Amino acid sequence: MVVENASLASLSHRRDSGIEEAIDGVPIQTDSKFYDDDGRLKRTGNVWTTSSHIITAVVGSGVLSLAWSIAQMGWIAGPGVMIFFSVVALYTSSILAECYRCGDSHFGKRNYTFMDAVQNILGGFSVTICGIVQYLNLFGSAIGYTIAASMSLIEIRKSFCLHSSGGEDSCHVSGYPYMMAFGAIQLFFSQIPDFHNMWWLSIVAAIMSFGYSTIGLCLAVYKITETGSFMGSLTGISIGTVTPVQKVWAVFQALGNIAFAYSYSFVLLEIQDTIKSPPSEVNTMKKATKLSIAVTTTFYMLCGCMGYAAFGDSAPGNLLTGFGVTKAYWIIDIANAAIVIHLVGAYQVYAQPLFAFIEKEAAKKWPKIDKGFKVKIPGLPSYNQNIFMLVSRSVFVIITTLIAMLIPFFNDVLGVIGALGFWPLTVYFPLEMYIIQKKIPRWSTKWILMELMSVFCLLVSVVAGLGSVVGVLLDLQKYKAFSSDF
Repeated sequence: MVVENASLASLSHRRDSGIEEAIDGVPIQTDSKFYDDDGRLKRTGNVWTTSSHIITAVVGSGVLSLAWSIAQMGWIAGPGVMIFFSVVALYTSSILAECYRCGDSHFGKRNYTFMDAVQNILGGFSVTICGIVQYLNLFGSAIGYTIAASMSLIEIRKSFCLHSSGGEDSCHVSGYPYMMAFGAIQLFFSQIPDFHNMWWLSIVAAIMSFGYSTIGLCLAVYKITETGSFMGSLTGISIGTVTPVQKVWAVFQALGNIAFAYSYSFVLLEIQDTIKSPPSEVNTMKKATKLSIAVTTTFYMLCGCMGYAAFGDSAPGNLLTGFGVTKAYWIIDIANAAIVIHLVGAYQVYAQPLFAFIEKEAAKKWPKIDKGFKVKIPGLPSYNQNIFMLVSRSVFVIITTLIAMLIPFFNDVLGVIGALGFWPLTVYFPLEMYIIQKKIPRWSTKWILMELMSVFCLLVSVVAGLGSVVGVLLDLQKYKAFSSDF
């Protein structure tokens, strides 16, 4: 239960004694040693745990497509676009942190989720639009991560096959069993109650993301030193190698892929809700955001640019698939295994807000939906399993797995997801909420600049979406569901 500012003032003198109070007739604990100002158990997050959550959300499989994205645009536009997206993400993430509490950013009513912030600050039709876009994006990200994880598992299997056969076997591998295996793993992890109980998974996932990014970077640098030259051109893949129309669509799709790599703002408030105070959640979140984006952008630039320098215009859609059969094949296998472990955590970072929304809305309609049963695991403490949580989350995992099996196109799917979520969730809603929070006058210089930024980012999202959708349609023309090998 959220406690309003007025209520907080009237309760503050009783908190140290641990007296129970009632807000809207519902009793809450007010002992400041164990409970926060909203009656919930003390939050324990800090800069490091918050950074690990953000890095887990940001550094995903999208990093592996950045070399391909730069190859479509070349040495000038490619890195420039990446810097643009990082600056936009840093700015909008910082102003979104100011929207965690309504009114006063230090003592106002908490917004536990991105949707709560939109509802409490903007209200009206914005809530409906935001809900549709956000949850479609979360849903799509789960599909994209299922595809990416299966691709890494396929590469491990192909590597083993090629070395076992001495290169004589063509080693075509079906990805569908691996998608189902990843889905089975998510059936288990999806029963983690919420963000507060998965900090350890985010830390492991963040470590894995650094691991495979570093391996990909090192392999690219090794390839450059082996060939003795930097490949690539100022304008990317030249006309002639591809048609002008293909060039345009590929550039648009590359924009979508880079946007996907920076589309994570819609889980920031959920992450911010794990932070302890004092110090203020806003200050901690801004520090974590600066640290996270500085680290991830450095990795993005290194992996994208070194990958392009190593492969030039033939840069693969997934950087780790471009090195072929090498003596150190086990290093690539380790990197692919790290990707799978990371994506197990990343899937949950994106799925948990959607789970919370479904369960919150269901509880409103069916108040007795919290029925459960006790589960006993030998050697571990018993716990209560909520039946609705078990069923709804399992259904979600099954659906995302089936859709991933129907459209297993890595780069195209990433582009569509990135284009769908970048402008509305990363730019528009944070800007509009901040304008209202800080009461920025309409037509003031700051207001005009923020609105121009929003319009420009909208145009980027539109062209990125068009390119990625075209890519999916072209792939579907030559694809048979449940029958293709990789």
